[in-house]
Amino acid sequence: MTNDEPSTILVVEDDDATRTFLADNLSADGYDLLVADCAAVGLSLIERRFPDIALVDVGLPDGSGLELLRRVRSADGVASRINPEMPLMVISGRATELDRVRGFDRGADDYVCKPFSYPELRGRIAALLRRADHRPSHGHLRAGPLEVDPPSREVRLHGDRVALSQKEFALLRTLVSDPTRVFTKEELLRTIWGYRSRGSTRTLDSHACRLRHKLGAHGERYVVNVWGVGYRLLDAPPARMAAVDERLIA
Repeated sequence: MTNDEPSTILVVEDDDATRTFLADNLSADGYDLLVADCAAVGLSLIERRFPDIALVDVGLPDGSGLELLRRVRSADGVASRINPEMPLMVISGRATELDRVRGFDRGADDYVCKPFSYPELRGRIAALLRRADHRPSHGHLRAGPLEVDPPSREVRLHGDRVALSQKEFALLRTLVSDPTRVFTKEELLRTIWGYRSRGSTRTLDSHACRLRHKLGAHGERYVVNVWGVGYRLLDAPPARMAAVDERLIA
């Protein structure tokens, strides 16, 4: 995110007055706002709209906000559309030490008790966003001219953006994590599609074929079918691979 782009804040709060107060004031301070009045809607917005930070109440009508935190932190970052490293702040009327500890145990980066001071809350949000903006992106991967950025779900080949479907991206994200390793069909079907057994499905082969076609525009050979076993991203001798950035964590 560049400095002139407003950060997007998700507020998950079932109290109408508090939700409106936060949305109005944070919008006035230049942030883009998403709002949800329950955990299910909040999780859906995290999956579809990719907020930069989420402010989450604990007591929600469809469950605990701490469960939402757990779901985010346990996301695999591969097949899931959720970034498990997104900043999370709890805003709650539950102010005991045990409540705060439980919040941090579930993955909260900060815990603010109600009633809160808005200027202090705004400062805490800005601090979390700065921290997130300057920490290394552990998900960024590269194999030669192919770059994959899981948080933004962006794929570039020779600098050109490649449009992929959700499952095509999940397949590529898995293969690029270890470019010369052969991933078996069983583990790919289990990790990306949730299949417990391979069966007779051709889903994986169909997606691999489409992904290979989309990555072959410049003549490179990506998504190699290892007959009877599974797939790997690259088929190159070790000497050549040593010069190809097998994996870059930037």
